[in-house]
Amino acid sequence: MSEWKEVFDRNRVIPPHSQTARQAQVSSHGLKLHFKQIDGLHVKQSEEQHALRCQLRVTLYDSGHQHFFGRTWKSGSHSVSGTAGQIGRVPFNEVVYFHTSLCLSSVVAVVELVFLSTRPDGSQNAVGSGFGLLQLFTGHVDTIISQGEGRLSLFNGTPRALLHPALKDPLQMNAMLSVMEGCQLLYKIQPHPTLTPIMHLLPPNILVSGHDSIPGVAPPVDGTADALRKPRLLKSFSCVLEGVRVALFPSVEVFESDLLQLLNRDCQNTNRGAEGRSVVVQERRLLVGVHNGWGWVEKPQVLVLEREAVGSRAAGARGAGAGDSIRQTSMEKINDRLSLRGSVALKMMRHSAFSIVFQLQYVFSCPMAGDGQMTSTAVHRAAFMQCVCWCVWSLFSNPEGPSDNVCLKLQSGALPNPWGVMVYSSNTQQVNSGKCVIKFKFSSGVETSANVVSPVSPRETSPTKKLVSASQDENILVPTASTLQSPRGPTLSLSQLAATSRYPTMSHTVGSPWQQQLPSLLSPSLMASAHQLSHVERPGAGSIAHLELSVQEREGERSEEEGEIQELTFNPVHAPVITLGTHAAGSSRSTSRRSLAQLFSSGFPQILDQQNQVAEVLDPSEPVNFDPQREEADPLQANTLILQFLAFTRVPQAGVHSNWPNSVHFTFQLYRFPPVTTERLKLLDPERSSRIDVKSPSDSPCVLYLINKDGSLSSGCPGLQLQYRVDPLFLKPGERAWFLRYLALHSLQIDVWDSESLLLIGSAAVELKHMLRQGRAAVQVCHELEVITTEYQQDASFAIGHDSKHRAFPAINVYTTVKGILHLRLGNVGCRVSSSQSSLALPPACSHVVQPSDATQGLAGGVVPALTVLRLNASNARRARRLPETDSELARLLQSTMREVGGAMLHKQDESEEVRQRKMDRMAAVRQHEEQRVTPPFQDNANLTKHRAERMQHSRDLHLIEAYRERCKAQEITNMLSQAITTKHTLYATLGTAEFFEFVLKNPLNVPQTITIECDDPELSVIVKSEEWRYFKELTKTRTPLEHEMFHQESTLTPQVYLRPKESLHIPFKYQSFLCGHIHPSQDTKGLMISKSPQMAQKHLSNTIQAKSIKVQFRGEDGKPLAICQVNVEPTPHVVDQTFRFYHPELTFLKKAIRLPAAWDSTADGSTTLHVRCSDPNVICHATNLSPGEPQDVYLKVPGCPSPQIRKFFITIFTDLWLASPAQIWQVYVHYLQRMDLSCVCGTLSWHSLVVHGTQAIRRVKCYTSHPLELQVDPGEVFALPAQGVQDVRVGVKALRPGSRFFYLNVLDVDTRQLVGSWLLCITCRQPVISKAFEIKVPVDGGKGSNKKISFTNPYSTSRVFTLSTDHPDLLMFKEEQFQIMGGEIYTIGLRFAPTQNPGTEEILIFINDQQDKNEDTYCVRVQYR
Repeated sequence: MSEWKEVFDRNRVIPPHSQTARQAQVSSHGLKLHFKQIDGLHVKQSEEQHALRCQLRVTLYDSGHQHFFGRTWKSGSHSVSGTAGQIGRVPFNEVVYFHTSLCLSSVVAVVELVFLSTRPDGSQNAVGSGFGLLQLFTGHVDTIISQGEGRLSLFNGTPRALLHPALKDPLQMNAMLSVMEGCQLLYKIQPHPTLTPIMHLLPPNILVSGHDSIPGVAPPVDGTADALRKPRLLKSFSCVLEGVRVALFPSVEVFESDLLQLLNRDCQNTNRGAEGRSVVVQERRLLVGVHNGWGWVEKPQVLVLEREAVGSRAAGARGAGAGDSIRQTSMEKINDRLSLRGSVALKMMRHSAFSIVFQLQYVFSCPMAGDGQMTSTAVHRAAFMQCVCWCVWSLFSNPEGPSDNVCLKLQSGALPNPWGVMVYSSNTQQVNSGKCVIKFKFSSGVETSANVVSPVSPRETSPTKKLVSASQDENILVPTASTLQSPRGPTLSLSQLAATSRYPTMSHTVGSPWQQQLPSLLSPSLMASAHQLSHVERPGAGSIAHLELSVQEREGERSEEEGEIQELTFNPVHAPVITLGTHAAGSSRSTSRRSLAQLFSSGFPQILDQQNQVAEVLDPSEPVNFDPQREEADPLQANTLILQFLAFTRVPQAGVHSNWPNSVHFTFQLYRFPPVTTERLKLLDPERSSRIDVKSPSDSPCVLYLINKDGSLSSGCPGLQLQYRVDPLFLKPGERAWFLRYLALHSLQIDVWDSESLLLIGSAAVELKHMLRQGRAAVQVCHELEVITTEYQQDASFAIGHDSKHRAFPAINVYTTVKGILHLRLGNVGCRVSSSQSSLALPPACSHVVQPSDATQGLAGGVVPALTVLRLNASNARRARRLPETDSELARLLQSTMREVGGAMLHKQDESEEVRQRKMDRMAAVRQHEEQRVTPPFQDNANLTKHRAERMQHSRDLHLIEAYRERCKAQEITNMLSQAITTKHTLYATLGTAEFFEFVLKNPLNVPQTITIECDDPELSVIVKSEEWRYFKELTKTRTPLEHEMFHQESTLTPQVYLRPKESLHIPFKYQSFLCGHIHPSQDTKGLMISKSPQMAQKHLSNTIQAKSIKVQFRGEDGKPLAICQVNVEPTPHVVDQTFRFYHPELTFLKKAIRLPAAWDSTADGSTTLHVRCSDPNVICHATNLSPGEPQDVYLKVPGCPSPQIRKFFITIFTDLWLASPAQIWQVYVHYLQRMDLSCVCGTLSWHSLVVHGTQAIRRVKCYTSHPLELQVDPGEVFALPAQGVQDVRVGVKALRPGSRFFYLNVLDVDTRQLVGSWLLCITCRQPVISKAFEIKVPVDGGKGSNKKISFTNPYSTSRVFTLSTDHPDLLMFKEEQFQIMGGEIYTIGLRFAPTQNPGTEEILIFINDQQDKNEDTYCVRVQYR
């Protein structure tokens, strides 16, 4: 069965009432119905009704004629949230789309609430619980649609009651309908004009969902699985049918003769015509149209066929190029056929359901006479039409593409057809139906449309065949223009206008295929059920789900070999990672007062102000009123930010022990301070009072204690306190306002790590707005933050149920899990700033206009102090120094004692003060000893000779120095002159932020000059665009003149500017750096930073970009520099708004999409301008500009690294056009792991092996897993990893639930706390074979649970030991988890079901394993909580 046939049979609808259809408007209106939830649903507490899932069914209803029409739409099944006997709520959150031209107040939507249950035989039982009438149209001209939100009251009973004759309009006022008390449906109606482009693909009055497959509508690219929210069309192309011929069996003459005989007999029986052959054939028509299974894409074309014989010359001429002739039978010498003059032009789309439908229609006429008598004069004849046969041709049914010559079999009889009419059938037709054929030649030309996107299915990505046919005798070219203007056949005769019958008349006028509609006039049939598709979000990190194909039609004169290959454009669809935004979500959990009393009695350090008074405590739930003027007027200009990590509350997790984690540490980055990794902290239960002899509850907070390097606990105060000093010494001028804005709007993201395994537990975010003091001396606030992580789990049943030929990706559920509660206290203590600190605030305030210094200063002579030289301009003064001190090469060439002196002075600075003092003391002792000795007389001659030699060496050294000075004189003078025209400017640059300044360039000559601006660093550039220059001037409030078209670039890329004599000009510059040093840090806790000193942040400032000195030279026409600007770049740390961590297999590309919050979707003017830059040049990142309201995604493509390295980089996001300042800076960590795929069966322990490679030295390592209860390792203790060797580690997997999950395994050096290896284990778990199934009922709100027993028989003849486990340990406990029974004996397993508060149904598996933990039997217990 073809896909068109499947779609057509599945989407048959009931037409509206004939009288209502006459009132239809010219245009159709699109509507969108959003059914949110049902409130006030009463859940009955009875044994018979145990339906716990609900469904909505919507059908259009004509209340004026009591007529249902269209098709019933069915929602998915949803569970009821509520207990038996209580008021429940059903969240639906489903959207329905449709369009209609019957905008009448009598047309309503009947919404029925249905309870679904399962019968004992497995079939589904649907019981109606109530229905409501949703008013769609107002009946007014100005507001046709009843748009807006509302609540719909439901009536008892089923919609079948609406067909009762006693129910008259208006239905809501009828006393026979009783309202369900308190039960209401929350809905929203709004017009949906975006359906207009696809109305020709979707017939009117059909209710569909966004996930219904409509041929011709492109799949969504926004990841929402709703294709009708903003529908897009597939690409269309034109095709031509030529040489259309219809051959009837046994011949046209015999076929028509039999047909007329039957019609005349019918007329005689009904007294409609006179005796004899009164009915004649007036015309033979062929209806050709494109159908997508739902409806007509455009109105079918009505074409006239002509009868001709094969033996005639005309027929032979036309038949030569059209194909083989029909064979002659032995009974006839000449066979005839029906042919079409001209060609048929159609528009198609690349979808397997798009097909061309043909209908052979005959127009008959019979005389109208009373009493069967005919007069001799002309009589009036009545014309009527009859469908004789029809067929469908699917272009894409053949994988190799459509053939050139097509031959189709015509079918007849009582079969459903797109026209919904009766089709002629006879005995001859039934026997020889396969011999009536239609033949034609098919040709196609592919055309492109700029505003239409065409996703191609996987089956269509094969090389496309050239559809333009070319036979040996003729070459048929079908240009686009001629195709659209080709005639659709000869004009019909006047019989069509005179025909008055019960069949509709098809218009043959040429119209736009996107605007004309064909009403669905189908015969009444049973309403087909809505086809529901299961659309699950597919994660895909890196998978491309849609390929947008854009291929243009080649010109006729160019051959296929000469055509250029065009690029295929595509949009990658990823599972976007949602950003946390600037506001953190509050915790939904609250700690009991008893636990809080125990927690704060542990002795945490208090936050005190300068007067030793306890800081004012703020409520985190209260809003903060931020007043910038009050902050500026605060006399305490310095702030000491305090972070206290107090405690951590464990949350029970599946797969881990109850005491996990045992120790933690935190990583975060506050403002532009360096990133912090805290020391390890131990989790200990708070001290309990001796009078309370009750075990602490499992959800009580555990106090954090600092762990020393030797593993012992610190004897100081519990918790961890970090301080940050923010004063004028730290802040730049004008930065205080930005710092206060950071506290008011930003959140601090804290990553929580397991210190033992170095596995990430989760992340928490806390708002910093409560740290604003607002004139108070000190403030403090306590937070309870949820530590959240993202987990992935695949539903195995979805992957199995989908056929592999559709290439469906496995469905992976992405959800967040709360791993714990972090108790954090924040504080801010105000401090006064001394006048000396205010005066020494660095960096100094600088203007954005750089003026060259022309001031000249002289020296009075004499000794120049060092402080005086520092105050002078470097271009005017230089302190004299010895030549050996300035040039090391000259010092090595000197032969006199000056060499030693110079060498000593050169290396004197490298010696420490202690060594230098020891040498001086030793030299003084030697000189004192030499003075005490008497020089002998015979040594005078030796001293004289030595003195002469020294004088000769001095003379040679002086000549050498003189030659050196002559050689270096020109270079030194050039350097001095360059320094005289050099102006220095210091920039304090931050990653991604553009630093703007203007250099005042003056032409010192009396002639005009064309100045060339040269720069040796690409990060410093000249602003040549006047729009960009104006933007930065307004941003920095620089009041200097602006000129348009000031620069010109001819042969070189360096800008040039023209200056008149003695003219000064402002040259705009911009420095911006997106690069910073990228290292791959190891995943360890070595060098953990902790400080209780307020000066901690100032001692460890981290510069993410490199300090550099850039020279900009302004050269004249002769190539000599006229001015030099030396820009010294001093890097400053940047603010990190959010941190992302991704775990990915090593040496593979990571492809990810990060979705921005809703506030970032568009700018103030409604246009979306988003620019993205990355600090790592090897990482590819970009953002696609979308229309306003569309979610914005940032796409990443990160190259791989070996495990266990980490790649760290920054992403800067800009919303302005000129990328002046980043709106957000993200810090991204990519952890690379070794991947290993494992397969197992639920409840069975299976062992696998992996190899750990040793490093250069022997190490003591230990293996840690993310789920110790489901993932075991052997050896599990510390073992020695040999140097340059390998170690085999066994991994035991015992997963409790089917599907695909991701586990992590770390091999850690226990001495250095460094990672040796890290693995990503992809576990695929299959469902075990169920041995027995049970069903029990457990009451809800009992508080005591329920005890049950089941029996187990030992199938072996010997005694065996068995162990019990379950996939829901939180719901089921065993009386004995291990038992031993003799062979053949029966053992009773005691079950304890935990109490629950919510009704529902749960399937619990019980695994019975042997001593090797191999599964023997699996029991399934279906528990109904009622």
